[in-house]
Amino acid sequence: MKTINLGHSNIQASSVALGIMRMDALDVAQATKVIDTAVDLGINYVDSADIYGGGQSSTIFGQALKQAHVSRDQLYIQSKGGIVPGKRYDFSKQHILAAVDGELQRLGVDYLDTFLLHRPDALMEPEEVAAAFDKLQTSGKVRHFGVSNFNPMQVDMLQAALNQRLIINQLQFGIMHTGAIDFGLHTNMQDERSLNHDGEMIEYSRLHKMTIQVWSPYQYGNFAGIFLDNPKFPELNNAMQALADEKQVTKSAIATAWILRHPAHFQVILGTMNPEHLAQNAAGADVTLSRQEWYDIYFAAGNDLP
Repeated sequence: MKTINLGHSNIQASSVALGIMRMDALDVAQATKVIDTAVDLGINYVDSADIYGGGQSSTIFGQALKQAHVSRDQLYIQSKGGIVPGKRYDFSKQHILAAVDGELQRLGVDYLDTFLLHRPDALMEPEEVAAAFDKLQTSGKVRHFGVSNFNPMQVDMLQAALNQRLIINQLQFGIMHTGAIDFGLHTNMQDERSLNHDGEMIEYSRLHKMTIQVWSPYQYGNFAGIFLDNPKFPELNNAMQALADEKQVTKSAIATAWILRHPAHFQVILGTMNPEHLAQNAAGADVTLSRQEWYDIYFAAGNDLP
């Protein structure tokens, strides 16, 4: 498994991570098998959030970790907080501290390697976030910090108040979610693809050495569904299948490889709870696409070049 250096940290993380959002659907034995499979594949990074499964995903993971063939210090464990489902986003100091304490209890660990703010809060006061981060770091409860779904100006505004460097931003990206690169390719054009919805987040992250963690890598639209084997996208699936056959992997591995081919050094979060699918998806980390193969898939997804 290839590794990447996360942001400015000393974390050598696997290029794909295990996302446990759906782990609440498993029993402890099933979750243990998922963890063991991930470790056997070379995955050393786990992503959660306090709202996943209403917190149950983290609880199941914590119970399974005690039975898995891996120790806590062999994994980097990350969680997110700041969403009060259906009510508000909340970056108050009180809420951030409580979110971390809750996750530590559910996960059954003494510290988080990384903690991310989960989607931007319109009422964010950077100085209050900074006070929370300082307390979490001083207490040893969190080692590194990041954000999720922030644009560059939001990152800069928060970073200016912090004593820690933000090392991560989570964004959706994938073969059928390419807006973050489309507008750059269509610079100086007036077509729909030239619209900039993300504020040069990829370019910003590369310049500032922030790692982008990719969520929902196999989805299209706004949680509209999976594009793999979807009859709505025959040209894309045919092109991916041809590459998969040539490289003796699955289409999901090609989808993973396509993201990892980008020079931004993304980390891909894999959310499947099926050990076989996890292995298939992760295999893309060991596949390197040529420049033309990458562009061929981009075209097959319905994109063009001006």
